[in-house]
Amino acid sequence: MKQIEVSAAIIRDAQNRIFATQRGGGDWKDWWEFPGGKIEPGETPQQALRREIREELDAEITVGELLHTVEWDYPKFHLTMHCFLCTVERGTLTLLEHEAARWLAPTDLASVQWLPADWEVIEVLKTHGTTASHPQEEEEKS
Repeated sequence: MKQIEVSAAIIRDAQNRIFATQRGGGDWKDWWEFPGGKIEPGETPQQALRREIREELDAEITVGELLHTVEWDYPKFHLTMHCFLCTVERGTLTLLEHEAARWLAPTDLASVQWLPADWEVIEVLKTHGTTASHPQEEEEKS
């Protein structure tokens, strides 16, 4: 199975909201994700993340602590996704590749259709002081 390694930015603002982006194309068009992208040969995950945010969102970020690494099998590939807590250092987050974006309060994280691997990050954020329920959990409670 094809292996893909990426870095993702969990960008927070002063109100503790988290920045989410909606994919504009591909197999997972319209699904939501944390911004970021593939790690190129010779790059660290942090370097790749800073480059990807410049390319996709025209902003400079500060890459903080590694929150979590996700290992996820999609139908066509295995994903390793390193997720870092980040803040905007310089610039305004401007969509250059994504269809849409939202700042989500911790209680609103479940309001969008996240990619499957990103749900694991939402679960980790719960234990990091962020609360959100996965839609499946809500159905099971009913």
